[in-house]
Amino acid sequence: MRYKNFKNHKFAVAGVIEALLLIGLVAIILALIQYNYVPQIMEEKEAEHMDVVSNQFAQLKSVIDSQSLMGVLGSGETLARAPMSSPITLGNKELPYFVSARSSGQVNIYDKNDVIDSYIDIDPNPENFTYGIPLTSIVYRGYNFYYLDGSPLYYILEGGSIILQQNQGGTILVQPAMAVETISPSTIKINYDIPLFKSIPGKNYTGGYLDCYVRTNYTSHETYSKNNINFINISSDYIEAWNQSLINNDNGILWDYYNDYIDVDFDDPINPTKIIIQPLPGKTINVEITIVEIGVQTGPGIVYIN
Repeated sequence: MRYKNFKNHKFAVAGVIEALLLIGLVAIILALIQYNYVPQIMEEKEAEHMDVVSNQFAQLKSVIDSQSLMGVLGSGETLARAPMSSPITLGNKELPYFVSARSSGQVNIYDKNDVIDSYIDIDPNPENFTYGIPLTSIVYRGYNFYYLDGSPLYYILEGGSIILQQNQGGTILVQPAMAVETISPSTIKINYDIPLFKSIPGKNYTGGYLDCYVRTNYTSHETYSKNNINFINISSDYIEAWNQSLINNDNGILWDYYNDYIDVDFDDPINPTKIIIQPLPGKTINVEITIVEIGVQTGPGIVYIN
C-alpha cells in the first residue's frame, strides 16, 4: 500500500486566504467610501443643485418681468402673450454603485384663489381689491437628505421678489420692482409693479427629480394711483424677508425714507404677521401700483384669464 504525503502541498489553502484578505480589504475600502465620502459628495451635489435652482428662479423672474413690461408698454403685447417656458430642476439622482438617496422637489403655483393670508392692504384700497391685493406666488420646495441635514428649503417668487426660506428664517435674494421718488419735501411716491399669478386646476403643481417647465404669459394689467394714503400693510408667510427688502441697512428700498417720511414696523414684535407702513406726521405717501396678471402653469398650453 502506498501513502501520499500532503504536508508540503499548501498552495491551494494559501490562495484562498489571499483571496479572502483581498475581498476583506476591498470591503473595508468600500465601507470607508460609503460612510465617509458618499455623504460629503451627495451634500455637495445637493448644495450645487440649490444654486442651480436659485439661478433658475432668477431667470424665471427675468422672464416674468420682461413679459410684464412688454404687456404694460403695449409695444410688445403680442409677444408678451406668447407663452415662455422656464426650466426648474426639481432634484438630482443618487450616486451609481453606492447606497445614496435621491433628492427631489416640487413646484406649486398659488394664485389669487389660493391666497388667504398674503396680501397688500392699502388705505384706501384700489378698486376691485376690497380686501387687499393678493400676493400670489410660485414656490419651489427642495427635499434634500444631506444638505443642511435634510432641512426643508424653499425658493419663493412672491410680489416680484425672490425669497429663500429655511428653518432659521427667510432672506431676500432679489427685491421686488418697487421704487420711491421724492415729490416734495413732505411727499414721496411709491411705484410698484405687482405680478398677479393665475393658474388652472391640474396645472399648478409638479414634483419629482427631473426638470419641469414653468410656462408664463402676460394676460392683462391695471394701474391704480392713490394720493395721501393712510397706511400700507404687507401680510406674508415670509414677513422677515419682506422686512429685509424694505428697510435693511444701505440697500433696503425704503431705507432712505425711514424715520424721515415714513414709519415701518411690525404689527407684533414677537410673532409678526404683517408690516405696517405709515406716513409720519406732516408727511404724505402717494402710490402708483400696476397689477399685472400673468398666466402660469407647469404643463403645456396657455392660461387665459376670463
